[in-house]
Amino acid sequence: MKPTVFERLAPPDSVIKASLEGSVNRPFWLDDVGERPSYPTLQGDEQADLVIVGGGFLGLWTAILAKEREPQRSVILLEGHSFGWSASGRNGGFCDHSITHGEENGRTRWPEEFDQLEALGHQNLDEFEATLKRYGIDCDFERTGVLTVAVEPYQDEALRGPDYLSAERIRAEVDSPTFLSGHWRRNTTAMVHPGKLVVGLARVAGQLGVRLFENSPAKGLQEVGKGMRVSTAEGSVTAGRVVLATNAFPSLLMRYRLHTIPVYDYVLMSEPLSPAQLASIGWKNRQGIGDMANQFHYYRITRSNRILFGGYDAVYYFCGTVDPKYDNRPVSFEKLASHFFTTFPQLQGLRFTHRWGGAIDTSTRFCAFYTLAFGGKVAYAAGFTGLGVGATRFAANVLLDKVEGRDTERTRLRMVREVPLPFPPEPIAYPTIQAVRWSLNRADHRDGKRNLLLRTLDALGLGFDS
Repeated sequence: MKPTVFERLAPPDSVIKASLEGSVNRPFWLDDVGERPSYPTLQGDEQADLVIVGGGFLGLWTAILAKEREPQRSVILLEGHSFGWSASGRNGGFCDHSITHGEENGRTRWPEEFDQLEALGHQNLDEFEATLKRYGIDCDFERTGVLTVAVEPYQDEALRGPDYLSAERIRAEVDSPTFLSGHWRRNTTAMVHPGKLVVGLARVAGQLGVRLFENSPAKGLQEVGKGMRVSTAEGSVTAGRVVLATNAFPSLLMRYRLHTIPVYDYVLMSEPLSPAQLASIGWKNRQGIGDMANQFHYYRITRSNRILFGGYDAVYYFCGTVDPKYDNRPVSFEKLASHFFTTFPQLQGLRFTHRWGGAIDTSTRFCAFYTLAFGGKVAYAAGFTGLGVGATRFAANVLLDKVEGRDTERTRLRMVREVPLPFPPEPIAYPTIQAVRWSLNRADHRDGKRNLLLRTLDALGLGFDS
């Protein structure tokens, strides 16, 4: 197969090894917020109007919006570990307007309502920004947009159009010898600091009167009279309504456990760049960047001029297990470091301070789905597939609409009413997903040409992605 640019221009092993020496295996974002407030563990039996299970972005947004809608409503939020510990504290901090995982996915699946979905996505991002300003949440929000870059000739052909940026123009934005062309979506995406966002949302939820509990994993869900009971190891909450926001972790609704799988994504964070290093690459407009391969990279610059570089490997482990031992995958970190210095050879000598991995909840349609259970008393959303920072706020509004029995523009969307096909169970899932991963890698080495397996999945509207 034809080698990719990252194989043709790979740096020496000594450069890779030196760059990772001394790095720590934990998310930078959570390290960078300093002392965080701690919240109690649920002990004993509690009552509420609404209980939310899961303290990532989706659960926190749901709690805030629930109190904004009805300030007198009693709300309890249960988190199994600490707020933002999982995907919400481990992502790249790309807050995109899209609620359909990008234009191509949205147009293909819901062509008749795509313009409406786009408008709702832009409205959601505007309201996201307005909420940050209203409550004084400083999460390094920068609405800088995203550069999509071609790093192989066949990708360049796909970019040609009215917004096309030649190699000279794209490298005037960010200077990488791998960039052949690109385009800049200017106002559609913001960069955020996920750790600061989690802390800020939790603060606001508490100020609005939400009762917050950490280290209180939900163990069971059962109907009790006209309400529902969520049980934990040391207590329970009985509430009229429940929202489940558990991301990649097994759903408390058994029927939906195969509708998502956990896919592990890996990330590096560099030390701060010196003024000379920063000048060598440009990046004055501080956009996010993503390339166009099936196994794609995403990268961005932080307020302190560090570079986050992640993606490429999307790893599914047998039986869909979520386990901290998978957070550390040296082969992925070494591959990312190699690709980083292929992208920015002028930065050789830069070190990475943090490396980490984490699970993403992938669905077969690449974006979130929404459903009700127990006669409308329980609402559930999952399957964000790596673009959840912004989309979780939209999802929170959908879940509240649904659990409150409201007929709204959001709930009437076909995207919201439809549920994707599930993944196959084990032992079928693992070899099938590995075959898809192999096929995607092969396509990247064959000028994007997709084999029969990928073409069949495309025709069925199914897929695997991070």
